[in-house]
Amino acid sequence: MSDVATRLDVFKTYKLYVGGKFPRSESGRVYEVTDSKGEWLANVPLGTRKDTRDAVLAARKAVKGWAGTTAYNRGQVLYRVAEMLQGRREQFAAEVAVSEGIGPKKAAALVDAAIDRWVWYAGWTDKVAQIAGGANPVAGPYFNLSSPEPTGVVGVVAPQAGYGHSLLGLVSVIAPAIATGNTVVVAAAADAPLPALSLGEVLATSDVPGGVVNIVSGRTADIAPTLASHQDVNALDLTGAIAADGPGAAYALEAAAADTLKRVVRPALDPFAQDWTNAPGTKRLLSFLETKTVWHPKGI
Repeated sequence: MSDVATRLDVFKTYKLYVGGKFPRSESGRVYEVTDSKGEWLANVPLGTRKDTRDAVLAARKAVKGWAGTTAYNRGQVLYRVAEMLQGRREQFAAEVAVSEGIGPKKAAALVDAAIDRWVWYAGWTDKVAQIAGGANPVAGPYFNLSSPEPTGVVGVVAPQAGYGHSLLGLVSVIAPAIATGNTVVVAAAADAPLPALSLGEVLATSDVPGGVVNIVSGRTADIAPTLASHQDVNALDLTGAIAADGPGAAYALEAAAADTLKRVVRPALDPFAQDWTNAPGTKRLLSFLETKTVWHPKGI
């Protein structure tokens, strides 16, 4: 009896996550992702400006339904994402380990922190209005009430590779934006896109409606300017911009965003010094909220 032939591994095919689906890049091109030692890990889609515009279109279509979902239900959806992440904990720990060049124990701890962060933001969905809104004192027989509303479509330049950035940092910028009713288009970290693209698979199999989160991999220099200048993007989170392409690129993106009056969250001057394991606070929850004020007569 002949020896059994050596079996070849079946490598994972990574794809973009746009509108709840998994398209390849419209160009059909990919680029190689390597580990900290320069060894090949995977080929991932090289997203283009066209892919980014498609993602913005999907995010815009999802705004009305997601913003109209009750805060309590949004919390349930975010909690479901944490459940699904927990079920794929080992896979994400492996991807974080090779993406950031850290040991399995540290990687597992970062994945656990990312899961806990989803749960944390899930708990805030029906509470943020209590700190962002309120009753305002006015001179007259009126009630004057302020309540927060989502800004709309948020473009996110994800944190680049570094300790805790590839998954925990990514979750820390996506979760607060969608917890408050916004939809997002994420430019995944070019040097560590695997956890981001796998997160798309988790979102697709959870209760997050298609288009609420869209993830595009590729060169940040191609994707981010499209988000900054796009008229259908309402806000911009430049967290990973300096690490990706330097301070000059971040300033250029902010200038492009100004043409369409976008809200902008600026990146830290030293993005690699940011410790994503610290308690996040409420700053990001409040970053992409608008305030609606209503007047109503008190009556006699």
